[in-house]
Amino acid sequence: MTRPDRPTPAASPSRRTVLAAAAGVALAATAASAVPAAAAAQGLAAARLVDNRAWTTYTDWRSGTLRGTRVVAGARPAVTLATPVGTTTYTDPHLNRTADWEYATWTSPVHRLSVPATEVIASWNAHTPAGTWIQVELQGTYSDGTTTPWYVMGRWTAGDDETVDIRRTSVDDQSDGKSSIWTDTFSIDDAASGLRLVSYALKLTLLRTPGTKAAPTVWRLGAMGSDIPDRFTVPASTPGLAKELPVPRYSQEIHAGQYPQYDNGGEAWCSPTSSQMIIEYWGRKPTAQQLAWVDPSYADPQVCLAARNTFDYQYEGCGNWPFNAAYASTYKDLQGVVTRLGSLTDLETLIAAGIPAITSQSFLKTELTGAGYGTSGHLMTVIGFTADGDVIANDPASPSDDAVRRVYKRSEWENIWLRTKRYNASGKVVSGTGGVCYLYFPARPTPAQRRALAAVGVR
Repeated sequence: MTRPDRPTPAASPSRRTVLAAAAGVALAATAASAVPAAAAAQGLAAARLVDNRAWTTYTDWRSGTLRGTRVVAGARPAVTLATPVGTTTYTDPHLNRTADWEYATWTSPVHRLSVPATEVIASWNAHTPAGTWIQVELQGTYSDGTTTPWYVMGRWTAGDDETVDIRRTSVDDQSDGKSSIWTDTFSIDDAASGLRLVSYALKLTLLRTPGTKAAPTVWRLGAMGSDIPDRFTVPASTPGLAKELPVPRYSQEIHAGQYPQYDNGGEAWCSPTSSQMIIEYWGRKPTAQQLAWVDPSYADPQVCLAARNTFDYQYEGCGNWPFNAAYASTYKDLQGVVTRLGSLTDLETLIAAGIPAITSQSFLKTELTGAGYGTSGHLMTVIGFTADGDVIANDPASPSDDAVRRVYKRSEWENIWLRTKRYNASGKVVSGTGGVCYLYFPARPTPAQRRALAAVGVR
């Protein structure tokens, strides 16, 4: 669990962070059904540090530049490959194979960030039939007027058939001397200099095997930019909700040693374990056919599937944030997005509307009472709050499914999640995540869910 598992942008290139999350069960009595206005205002103030922009509507997709792509209308508007504009050659470094691919593109209008950003994380929701894939790129303008190169933010496919699919992958060694890409995150190299990203555009390339009719389709594409100030401690928010959501419980630890090709299970699977809990909370499950390859002696085979389908072959782990969100969206009528929240008040707003959240945090063993471990980075799922305002979390770093539900002190938990700097066991200053979380929610949210998402800056 303490094994680092993904690069953290604000830290040195060698530091890696474990992702994890989970979900809980058992409905608790609701002592408050709405977040007080004062607490909500506190959350909105914090949210100004984050800019979310997503392209999801028919008008959104029509506002971009289409080259060989077309916009699909309907209940879930999308952009899809229509008439390829050319063929490109791609050498897959993880398969040692070079192949030609037909492609088409969609490029967003330039989005001016309401918060000039030190970090940007893209996320997307897509359908990629066998023999298809997508590439997401970002190009931005700095506050000094210069521009970034087109950075690859991910090459994604839901497929895992090496005879027709590529290996989904992040791309290392991308930098222009002012910014760099750390697996899934654009990061200003020297934030203290005052340099910021003030705007960006996203480019989507949709690819398929030449001569086929299969077409990748994307119905959500966006990015979260943020400028979270350096902080070792975060002021505690005021409790405003007592409620618990019935989220399934899965332990990552019971998978130790399973499927070494997908990072060996156990402590490395906190992110897919968490993702699977939330997916099943929303009533979605994999089919028997999807699970047929899993050893029948393994418990919770759907966690093995989630690990396989989120695995980043460059990063060599299952902790790529956008890949987890994209995996969630492969289930019928689910959306997934990576964002940052400003306080536990934001989480109360979501929980009140029935939306759990997967959060990323790091801490020493002494900093989180009852955890029993320390970690350089771990994901947990917040599923509710006690009458005293403490956090109810499904913590996948537990020895069994039954032990996953935990209660953590509000002030301790909020601080380890929201801070951007902390001391490790050797006394060295390292980075925190500054409130990173994944949100999975229905493609057609209820009015209450829509209002809650809007309140935390997600649409």
